[in-house]
Formats: sequence, structure tokens, C-alpha cells
Amino acid sequence: MKKFTFFLAVLLPGLLAHAQEAIPLKGDELFGSLRARHIGPALMSGRISDIEGHPTDARIVYIGAAGGGVWKTVDGGVTFKPIFDKHNQSIGSLAIDPTRPDQVLWVGTGECWTRNSVTIGDGLFKSTDGGQSWNRMGLEKTERIASIQVNPKSPDIVYAAAMGPLWGPGADRGLYKTTDGGKTWEKILYIDENTGCSEVTLDPQNPEIVYAAMWEHRRTAYSFSSGGEKSGLFKSTDGGKTWNKIHTGFPTGQLGRIALAVAPSQPNRLYAVIESDKDATKGLYRSDNAGESWERTNGDFELTVRPFYFSRIVVDPRNPDVLCKAGLSGSISRDGGKTFKALGNMHADIHDIWFDIKDSDRMYVATDGGLYRSWNGGSVLEMVKNLPISQFYQVSLDNATPYKIYGGLQDNGSWYGPSESPGGIENRDWFSVGAGDGFRVYRHPTQANIIYSEMQGAEYIWRYDTELKQMKIIKPYPEANEPKLRFNWNAALNISPHKPDRLYVGSQFLHRSEDRGETWTKISPDLTTNDPAKQMQQNSGGLSMDNSGAENHCTIFSVNESPLDENIIWVGTDDGNVQVTTDGGKTWTNVVGAIEGLPKNTWAYQVEPSRFDKNSCYVVFDGHAQNDMKPYVFKTTDLGKSWKSVVTSDVKTFVRHIKEDVENPDLLFLGTEMGLYITVDGGQNWSQFTNNMPPVAVHYLAIHPATNDLVMATHGRGILILDDVSPLRQVTKEVIAKDVHFFERKPTIVREDSPFVEGGDTGEFVGENPTRVAQIIYYLKSRHTFGKMNMEIFDKDGKRVADMVPGKAKGINIVTWNYQYKMPKIAKGKTFSSGGFATPTLPAGTYKVVLTKGAKTYESTVALASDPRSLYTAEDRALQYSTTMKLYNMTEQLAYVVDRADALRDSISTKIKTNSKLGKGLEPVQKQLLALKEKMVVTTGDNYVSTAEPQLREKIADLYSEVSGYLGRPTNAQLDRLTGLEKELENAEKAVGEVVEKVNGQLKKSKAPVVSLRSQEEFMKSDS
Repeated sequence: MKKFTFFLAVLLPGLLAHAQEAIPLKGDELFGSLRARHIGPALMSGRISDIEGHPTDARIVYIGAAGGGVWKTVDGGVTFKPIFDKHNQSIGSLAIDPTRPDQVLWVGTGECWTRNSVTIGDGLFKSTDGGQSWNRMGLEKTERIASIQVNPKSPDIVYAAAMGPLWGPGADRGLYKTTDGGKTWEKILYIDENTGCSEVTLDPQNPEIVYAAMWEHRRTAYSFSSGGEKSGLFKSTDGGKTWNKIHTGFPTGQLGRIALAVAPSQPNRLYAVIESDKDATKGLYRSDNAGESWERTNGDFELTVRPFYFSRIVVDPRNPDVLCKAGLSGSISRDGGKTFKALGNMHADIHDIWFDIKDSDRMYVATDGGLYRSWNGGSVLEMVKNLPISQFYQVSLDNATPYKIYGGLQDNGSWYGPSESPGGIENRDWFSVGAGDGFRVYRHPTQANIIYSEMQGAEYIWRYDTELKQMKIIKPYPEANEPKLRFNWNAALNISPHKPDRLYVGSQFLHRSEDRGETWTKISPDLTTNDPAKQMQQNSGGLSMDNSGAENHCTIFSVNESPLDENIIWVGTDDGNVQVTTDGGKTWTNVVGAIEGLPKNTWAYQVEPSRFDKNSCYVVFDGHAQNDMKPYVFKTTDLGKSWKSVVTSDVKTFVRHIKEDVENPDLLFLGTEMGLYITVDGGQNWSQFTNNMPPVAVHYLAIHPATNDLVMATHGRGILILDDVSPLRQVTKEVIAKDVHFFERKPTIVREDSPFVEGGDTGEFVGENPTRVAQIIYYLKSRHTFGKMNMEIFDKDGKRVADMVPGKAKGINIVTWNYQYKMPKIAKGKTFSSGGFATPTLPAGTYKVVLTKGAKTYESTVALASDPRSLYTAEDRALQYSTTMKLYNMTEQLAYVVDRADALRDSISTKIKTNSKLGKGLEPVQKQLLALKEKMVVTTGDNYVSTAEPQLREKIADLYSEVSGYLGRPTNAQLDRLTGLEKELENAEKAVGEVVEKVNGQLKKSKAPVVSLRSQEEFMKSDS
């Protein structure tokens, strides 16, 4: 028996690791109708790298977001729509063909403001239909395109300034030119593998004159260097065939990034902001002779600060003396650059400005916090609150209903907001719980009012009480005789799944608190490589020192306590270590050496202990800061003694996060730099999820255990949610072999809340709510193309309650059912009876679903459940439903009575026309019928201010609407009202019946044919 036990202990982990058969489904054939929903927010928005406006219609403006794609407005910014969602979301530059501005647009991918968190591009794109569709036009390996210029006299000539790889050397950089609209490209200005082109601009009157700024720069995970001997400003007068440096008047020595602009109304006027190796020579330079000579006009701090991030000059298209410079606050000069004043109040970090081509007082400004608009030349600015391009680093969830979402954003603090809200998730639904650059945010597991948040470099870690609006700084400090604590810019912070008051924070050491941050204990030695060469941040920046903490290195970046054993803690460091303890931190083992095929010192970006096996853990490594864009994700099942890669060639880029499903260990989710990838077979096959999901950088993932929602923190499109991933858990080899397979579903809760909706301001972004309806989800092995296909739903008594239109696509199909009867048939009148438009909600229970596909039928069930938060008893709901259905039937009964009266009047009119002798006896009956109808339905007025007094139809319909809209017990007044209306209906039906008998009696006496009216069954089947 001992031998058998040992055999199982050795063999079982391996068997489990390979138990899932490969499922090679890809894309739509797997995901089908599943789709992501966008909830924003747009209140914080995100970094915008470029603005371009239409050359003749100032209402049309395009913005390129650092990580959120391209957006277009046609109404001056009131509304924006994304137009680039199938392509790389990191935008460096935009251009509009001035000769065909409604058709031809250019997009250069790869952000050009090269901070530590920038993502990468994949080339140049062109649209010839105003942004409806796009074609890649090459330059895929240039990584980031900083500027595009279209020759206004020959638009097939286009220039692209390629900065090239940021994190390493490469020849795919410099200035490129096409003369055939992008079919082919020629590199016309190249310095070396470390120097790229950061700006290109043309003389608008003579586009053969080209100016190009070249920039030597390099970033690593632990340093940034701007400038060198190779940076410079160049000019060509022959379309790029020959070049000359135009440095007369420039500083001597090394140069860095150069911002450049040509005054459109006076193209001999040039402006350049120079980064040099001496503070006294940095600043704004001006040329009035097309670059032959330069004069320094201003050296204000605002002009020279952080040139790698703020190198943009924009000149008023109508006045060469008015120019704006991007910067920390942004500034404007109205005297040709001699003096500047700050632009009005807005979010900090300005990257671009665009002047209205007809009215220079109207300006758009791109910031780290979105887009701003001014109507008075930049003195006062308003935020455009409809761009959900926020850049989240992390996301966490709570257990509220609906659950709340917490996360930190790039340069926009920390926030939380709801997963749904009445009328949609608005900007005002989000609440601030941190400042600075926000990163990890968690709600206390048992105290809903306590939230932990942090800012860059753990400069502050807060414990925030949302009820008292009180914050307390709770960061750890060095112990006596200890070295300075090294915190990553995105410092590791986490909570324990076992003890609600326990917190972890990583510096080079791991710190633990058992009392919500009041006291801290160091539970590890230095877990990093502690490489001194990577700890010289005070020298970072190159020609302009930039020690913001963004390059802090040799730090703990990820920490996670096993959900199965509180003594097992995993740590990943930014310099490539993976450390694990099995005794709560007493001893540690660095297990990274056991991973084969991983380049040394690759950033251990995330550690994810398994929730199914305490010996198992996933680790994501990110090598892009070493100029390595490959995906690295490994899994161990033996506490790090051995590792296996769980990514395949399906995954095309580097990875930020992995999430293991909470129920199926073979269902895994990857957050990559180019979107979401999913596997249903433990990593043997991966497929990119693209349904309403752009290829945006996904930095963090969370799964809600109650709703099964996958929540994504994207770095450019805010929070995206893939609601209820449970169907993916059920995808097996056996399932996909079936012609039709219905997935198991939790009962749909029949929600009873019906809040008032205030509605936000016009143009503000509103995030999508999850569906409230029932979903019938099934898998089709192949697309249904021939023969009938329909779906019916039946109640427990076999009565058909709904006819549905089924999806016919291969893969997962979703049919939504609102679990309501159709509207009742309503009596005809002069006006609408809006109350009659209500539809009864079906009671909780199990309903049969029948799918007919050709000659075959397939059956399943769909269940409805009462709201668990309900205040109503089962008797209350039963009375509500029976009362609703009684009023529903009364509505249809009255419709039939009115139909009989109308038909009888029509018949009488016809008989009188054909037999005038009948008129004397029947004309009084006509008047009698009209009088009866006037009591049953409204026969005068309109649907607005001339509304007539309500009659029986309106009374029944209004009561029906009121009772059906509230799923609890009707009021006694409503029940009494029902009794009275039942009597009125009975009297009306009786009165019409008596008239019918009276008319037919007279006709028989006259030996004329009697009136034959259709039955109620015939009436209900008819369309009128």
C-alpha cells in the first residue's frame, strides 16, 4: 500500500497536468457570441499622444491615444467614436491627407512619448474611406512612429519619422519616404542603430523643403539616456535626397531631443526647443530664415522640462507669433517666443495642442488625463468627458452586489466604481481613493469601508476609510541600520486570502503586516539580485536628469500568498528572481534557475499560485525592457523544482498577467500587450479574444467568483468585462464533437429593482451594464446554412411562451430571452394607450427550450429564480402575477369588444348604403354604438397636450402597467380598482352584445342578411 501511495504521489501531478485533451478551436469558432463590454471610465481618461484636425471642417478632429487607439469626432468634441479597434492601440502620430481629408488618413503606431510604461507599435496604417477600414502600409519593425507628413501638392509622397526600438539597438529607425502612397518605402535619413527620427515637418508652400530631428536615446528597465553626439536637426531642399545640419546658433556639445515647428502662415519662421548638455543653453530657439541661423529666445523651465515626454511645439496656423509648447502645464506665447504664460487649469502633462483652423481662440489640448477644449485661447479649458482611454495597472473586486471594481491608473490616481449602475455606468459613479500614479488597490476583505491604495514608488501607501473620508499613511520604513528600502515604481502590494487584516508590501525585502498596516515585519532577506549597476537612478535621464522613481530596480514586483496554504508565499522580482517560501517567510528558495529557455534577469512580472494545487504556481516573465518581445509564461507543479512553458506560438507578444479560472484549472486567461488570449486546454492552444475587444494592453485580470465575470485592467481602454465565462469552462473534446450542445447555466435572477435614472450630460461616456435577461447558450459544431432553424420556449404546463431567433454560427451562440410575454392586444382608439405596452414578467421556474434544426430537435432548460434580496413573499409574487395576467386578459378582452363594436358599425354602414330602407331602424344604433365606444376608448385628442379624458381602455391599461411593473403585492387600492374595472368591462361587453342581438333582430325582420362577426379566437390570430 505504501508503494502504491508513493506511485500515485509521483505520477498523479503529471497525469493531471496532461489530463485535458487538446482543443484546437480558434477565434469565432470557440468564442462565438461572447463579447466584452466597456465600462470606462472617462472621468480620468488617459494619455493622448497626438491631435489632428480636418483642414477645412473644424468640427472633425482625430485623437491618437497612447494606449487606446484612434478616436474621431464630427461634432467638435461633443461625442467621439473609436475608429481603429482592430489594430494596435498604441498611437504615435496621425496625419490627414490635405487633398483628400474626408477619405485618406494615416496612423503611425507606437507612442512617441517614451516614458517607462509605453507600449510598442507595429507599423504604419492607411485608410482611404475616412477611417472605416485600414490597411497596414509597412514599417512594422520601427516600433514607434513619431510623425507623419503628407506632401500637400503630391499626396502620394509621405514621410514617416521612425524612432525605432526604445529598449535596444536596431536599424529600423530614421526618416522614411514613400512616393507611391505607401506601397514602398525608402529610408532617406539614417544615423545609426541608436538614433531615430523624432520629428519631421514640411514647408507648406514648398514641400520639397523637409526638416527632420534625429534623437539618440535608449531606455532600460533601470535607466534612461537622452542625447548624444548623433542627435541633430537636418534640412533637405530636394525632398530628402540630400541633407544638411542646420545648427548655426545652436548649443555646442551633445544634443538630445529637439522639438520642431514651422509657422504655417510664414514658413521661414521655425521654432525649436533644444535639449543640450548645459542648462544655460537649453530652451526655445527661433529662426526667421528657414533654419540658416538660430537665436535662443527663452529658457523657461516649462519649456525645457522632461524633453523625452514634452517635445511638441504648435504654431497658430494664422499667426506666426502665437505658439504653444507642451510641458508639465503647457504654455503659450503671443510674442514670437519671447515670453510665455501657462495655459489654463487642466490635468498636468501636456503632449499636443491643436488650433481650430478658423478660430484660433478655440483649441484642443492633449494631456495625461485626456482631452481638453478651450474657447478663449487657452485661458480656460473644459475636459472632454467621453474618451474612455484610461490606463489601468491593476484591478481587484469586492463581493458586493453589484460588485465594485478597484484599480490604479497611470498619472490618474486610484479609483473604484460599480460593475453596473442604473442607466449605465457614468463618470459620476467612480470615486477617488488615491493620488499620483495609481497602482494596486484592494478593499479590505471584511470591512467594506476600508480600502488600501498606493502611489508610485510606495511614496505613500494609504488605508482609506470611505465612510469617514479619512486616509492614513501605512507604508513600512527601514529598520535601524538597514539600507534604504527600494520600491518599484509599481510597488508590490497585496492582501492575504487567509487573514483579512494581513498585508504584504515588497521593497527589496518582503514586509508583512497583521494589523492593516499599523506595524510591519520584515520576513525575508533581500530577494533581488541587488546588482549595484542597476541602482544608479540618480544618474538617469541623460542630458536632462530624470529621477522620478520610474527606473527603480532590483525590487520585488509581485507577491502572492497561496490560496491553499498561508505559509506558501511566492515573490517575483524585476531583476528576474522567483522566490518561494513554504514556512511563512522563515526560509526562501530562488527557483528561477530551474526554468529552461528563459533569458537571464527577465522581469518576473507576476506570480500566480494555483487555487487547485498548493505545489503549483504560474509565473509570467516580461522581457520587453531587454528588447525581448517574446511571451514567457511557466508553470510548476512541484514548488519550483521544475517548470513547463504554457504558452505556444499562438501568443504573438509579451505577457503581463495570467489568471487561472476559479473552477476549471485548464481554463486560463492571458493579459498580453496586444489583448486577451484564452486557452481551454491548459495552454496547449491559445486564441486571441477579439469580440468587442481591441488589441489593447491588458495589464491585470480578475475573476469574480459569484458572477464568473472576467474583469480586465487595460492600459488604454479602461476596464473591460467579459461577463460570465462559465461556458468556456465546459468546453471539452466531447462537447465540440456534438452537433449541438447546450451549456449549463445558473438560474437567471428576476431582478426586482427599478430605480429612477437621472441621466448624465450630453456627450459624456456611459459604460455598458451587464444584461439582465436570461441567456440560452449553446455550441454548434458547424454553421447552420440549410433548412429551418427556430427556438421555442415552453412553461411547465407545455404552453409556448416565447418564439426566439436562434444563432446559427459555428461556435458558441447566445440567445437572449427577456422572460416576458408579448404585449397584449390593445383596443383601437384615437390615441395610444401607453400602459398597454407593458409586458408581464414570467414567474420563477424552469422552462423548456426546444431548438429545431432541420429535421432534428434538441431540448434544454432555462431557469428563472426570484431575487434573493427580495422583500416579497411567494404569496406576494403569486398575487402580483395573477393580477397582472387578469389585467392582461382584460386588455385583450376589451380589444375584442371594441373590435366587435367597430365591425358592427362598419357592417351597418354598408347595409344602409346598399339598402336605404334599413337606415331608419339602424341609424340610431350607429349613434348608440359610438356612444358605447366613447366610453370604452379615447376617440378625440392627441398623444400630447390635447389628451382626452381616460376611458375604460386607458383605465385598464394604466392599472395593468402599474401592477406589472412592480413584482410585489399589489396595493389594496389597486385590487379594489381591479374589481371596479372588471364590472365596467363586463357591462361594456354585455352592452355591445345586446346591440349585436338587436341589430340582427331588426335585420331578420327585414329579411336582410344578419351581421356575422369574427370570433375572439379569429380576432387574436389576426394582425388587426
